[in-house]
Amino acid sequence: MDYVVLSGRQLRRPLSSLCRSCSRRLLPQLSRSYASNSSQQPDIYDVVCVGGGPAGLSLLTALRSNPTTSSLRVALVEAQDLRKVRNWKLPPDRFSNRCSSLTPASVQFLDRIGAWGHVQRERVQPYQEMQVWDGVTDARIEFEWAPSAAGGKTIAYMNENLNLTSGLLRRLDELGGVSVYDGARVENITFGEETDELDFREWPIVHLAGGKQLAARLLVGADGANSPVRSFAGIEAKGWDYDRHGVVATLELEGSGWGGDAMKIAYQRFLPTGPIAMLPLPGNYSTLVWSTTPSNAALLKSLSAKDFIALVNAAFRLSPVDLQYMHTISSGQEDELLWRLQHTQFNYQAVPQTVVGVQEGTVASFPLKLRHADTYIGERVALVGDAAHTIHPLAGQGLNQGQGDVESLSRTIEYAVSHGQDIGTRMSLEQYNSERYGPNHVLLGVCDKLHKVYSVGSGPLVPLRSLGLNAINAMGPVKDFFMNQAAGNGIKLF
Repeated sequence: MDYVVLSGRQLRRPLSSLCRSCSRRLLPQLSRSYASNSSQQPDIYDVVCVGGGPAGLSLLTALRSNPTTSSLRVALVEAQDLRKVRNWKLPPDRFSNRCSSLTPASVQFLDRIGAWGHVQRERVQPYQEMQVWDGVTDARIEFEWAPSAAGGKTIAYMNENLNLTSGLLRRLDELGGVSVYDGARVENITFGEETDELDFREWPIVHLAGGKQLAARLLVGADGANSPVRSFAGIEAKGWDYDRHGVVATLELEGSGWGGDAMKIAYQRFLPTGPIAMLPLPGNYSTLVWSTTPSNAALLKSLSAKDFIALVNAAFRLSPVDLQYMHTISSGQEDELLWRLQHTQFNYQAVPQTVVGVQEGTVASFPLKLRHADTYIGERVALVGDAAHTIHPLAGQGLNQGQGDVESLSRTIEYAVSHGQDIGTRMSLEQYNSERYGPNHVLLGVCDKLHKVYSVGSGPLVPLRSLGLNAINAMGPVKDFFMNQAAGNGIKLF
């Protein structure tokens, strides 16, 4: 990867990326060396992105791959060592437990910026059908494209997060021109100071451990739910914790699915404690995302492999009452399941194939929460991905929301550059905020309401929600509308 360090010597190049007023301030400095005072003068960039996850890497890739924005000076700040991510590789029969569902719209964007070709495609699994049902009433909705649907029959693509980030890094290596500060901790973010030569009073200055300082015309926060960039900008994020944990694991099934390799199916069952989803990976593997109570999550992580497998199989087959009891015993779930299955009737092909294995070291959990920033922009600041919003995983849209943010922000920056605007001003960034805030807010609200509606185990709401689910399943056009919206191909509502 090309490393661009704006030393005194390199500042002698024409500052085409800097505004005219800044260029005039810098001109007297061009013949000087910063050797004696480099610790006090920040390196100057058009875009500094804090956070090297999928959102941050996608943004820099989009900027570098676009002829209009490729001349911008850009930097990436990431706390972890990216060499481990760049060189990430697992055997064909091993999968990471952190996977995401990529919509066709997200994949199209990744392909346009040249990153999709660098992803290990043999580790990506498209799926063509999704079965969703109510764990209390068994009301069911089946999502699948009609044979005549435009764009093929793929609903989404299951992919390991590390597969995506390593592919994005390889694409950035290919493009070059990015200053990468990995293994670098952000100690502080402040506004700059005015000196005889430079005026950074309105520019964010990122202070890294070790004394390095980066001045940003536009500072992008892709730094997660506890975003230091968002805190610097004084942008509040409102929301709540769900008092639920998401349990993840990599599972091995008895076969490659009821539809074989040609028709992969994703499953999700809504239980009173939270939804459980099993999403297909290549071969006879699947990834598990089970939203449940903290105490249930602690139990799942403490179980032996055979009892953990039994509880996962039970969650797709037994009644909520039976399942609740199985969470009260500290061991012996395997024997309990065998006995209860003898007295339980269900359609075997309406649930996932039986889980026969769980990969060692993949069972983990994380707390679930909803957060939404009051705005995605400030003066010389933009937020993307989890720094702007955190969503319940029941719809699998978190990463796709981040990719949508990045696509919109990169387009906004392109417009500003092509029209001679300062890319960091709030006015230049307003288009990004207006494009993304409304749709994200609606999706956050829909997922939140679904979680609350299906957390009810009894009462009049239960038959009402089942009636609605069955009605949507029977109305093809309505179901197609929801599928297009989820795939990112639907009409814009805002």
